[in-house]
Amino acid sequence: MGEPVIKRVDTTEYLSMLRGLVEEGRTVSLLVSGSSMSPFLCHERDFVYFRKPDRELKRGDIVFYQRASGQFVMHRICRVHKNAAGLTYDLIGDNQSAVEHGIRRDQIFGLITEVKRKGKMIRPGDFWWEFFAKVWIRIIPLRRIITNIYGMRYRKNV
Repeated sequence: MGEPVIKRVDTTEYLSMLRGLVEEGRTVSLLVSGSSMSPFLCHERDFVYFRKPDRELKRGDIVFYQRASGQFVMHRICRVHKNAAGLTYDLIGDNQSAVEHGIRRDQIFGLITEVKRKGKMIRPGDFWWEFFAKVWIRIIPLRRIITNIYGMRYRKNV
């Protein structure tokens, strides 16, 4: 028996396929790629499960959206704006300090409903979910300092 065949797929093509499944009403899972949602979600360690949003989106929600450039992104809502054109959202990754403004509701196609973090399922209501949705989202200017201190402490204990 030989090595398993691993097929590499274009990320945009793959996420476009997942978006289609979500729009059909399915819940899909995806291995996290990238570091923008660290420290909550880590690159190639954690999984997210998402579906088409079935409620009004709010601060703290993690969503998948597509930028005007076509790029797919998963970030957290940090502010909701109601205006004459409807709702727009400001989004940010948990590992970022720059907010992306003016994301329209029609750009958002997926709501993260649970994650598999360090092998454990985490859902809304669980400690770490609530910490990042309610506390971490409020301390954007302090994030870099906190993660640097944590990183120095972690490196000492390794």
